[in-house]
Amino acid sequence: MNISKQWRKDHPFGFVARPMKTPAGTLDLKRWDCAIPGREKTIWEGGLFKLEVQFPDGKFHPPLFHPNVYPSGTVCLSILNEEEGWKPAITIKEILLGIQMLLDEVNPDSPAQADAYNLFKKDKAAYEKRVKQVVKDNPAP
Repeated sequence: MNISKQWRKDHPFGFVARPMKTPAGTLDLKRWDCAIPGREKTIWEGGLFKLEVQFPDGKFHPPLFHPNVYPSGTVCLSILNEEEGWKPAITIKEILLGIQMLLDEVNPDSPAQADAYNLFKKDKAAYEKRVKQVVKDNPAP
């Protein structure tokens, strides 16, 4: 079964993933437009966060305020890093679920964005307030 059909048959509720098209109009299965909902009962709940996955990289558009997201929008997650955990067999579903989990389960050992990391470490209440504004700016439909 092709990856696009597999996604349509079995994808988590609220997630969006569509292969992009090449200039010639064919599907480019290495580049996907995606959106990840914030997990329920977390400060990310109610948001829908858009990113482009260009295997093996994931990049939020616009960049997301998060300790493990670079200012460019690139996600710092082992399964997206060719030298750490990425394997061609990893599915788009596994990638998106991993990124969704990372939103609320910050990896303090892998900071990618100084402002978000410092606020997360030094003033959790201010960090959560900022995240709630990010959620408000990126509402789920």
